[in-house]
Amino acid sequence: MELKTVQTRHLPVRYFEGGSGPDLVYLHGEGGVTAEDPFLGALAAKHHVYAPLIPGYGDSEEAPEIRDMLDFTLHSWDVVEALGLKDPILVGHSMGGMIAAEMAAVAPNDVSRLALIAPAGLWDDAHPVPDLFSTLPFEMPALLFHDAEAGAAMMTAGRNVEDPGFLQAYLVANARQLGMAGRILFPIPERGLATRLYRIKARTVLIWGDSDRLMPPAYAHAFKKGIAGAQLVSIPEAGHMVIVEKTAAVVEAISTLG
Repeated sequence: MELKTVQTRHLPVRYFEGGSGPDLVYLHGEGGVTAEDPFLGALAAKHHVYAPLIPGYGDSEEAPEIRDMLDFTLHSWDVVEALGLKDPILVGHSMGGMIAAEMAAVAPNDVSRLALIAPAGLWDDAHPVPDLFSTLPFEMPALLFHDAEAGAAMMTAGRNVEDPGFLQAYLVANARQLGMAGRILFPIPERGLATRLYRIKARTVLIWGDSDRLMPPAYAHAFKKGIAGAQLVSIPEAGHMVIVEKTAAVVEAISTLG
């Protein structure tokens, strides 16, 4: 994947591009995305992938003018326009799924294919979403992965988590990213999306790990109920990071959109 820059009306946006096939825009979750992300590589095997960085992630500029859900939504549409894309397959994971759903609700005639991978955006008091902003680093693997031990190994990539240098870099990057994500996820990841889901006209596939502890599967059924004709693909032995634990199954589910 090649890291590039595209200029929108308001700011330069960094994005990854690669692969060949139908155009696909991927909106990453609150953990961000890198050029080496295996999920991007798997998507690029079948699609021409564009993966914009949300401002504040990676080496992208922060954007104080992006303040609320509508700003995130319109900014993302600005990026699609700046890339010169018409009706790409729209894919989003977690926070990115929340933004993708809002994009499809706001502009229902501009999205015909939508894949939402364990999206945020709804709230159920019976199944509260854990607070990422108060979660300590060592608690994250159990929250995000079906196999917490394997997840921890993937998150640290063999680095010593007790090394002060590693911890400092992690905390600085995490604070910067979550500072941006917090504008739509804090204190709870709900900005009225439930009242707008009916507007989505796109052929929609919902993809969920059966062991998701961050966005419990109860939310999968809420999204399915809210989006007319949505298909739900439940993937066993996978958590919130189903894109990492079951990459091939997620890509296969997305491929049903064409």
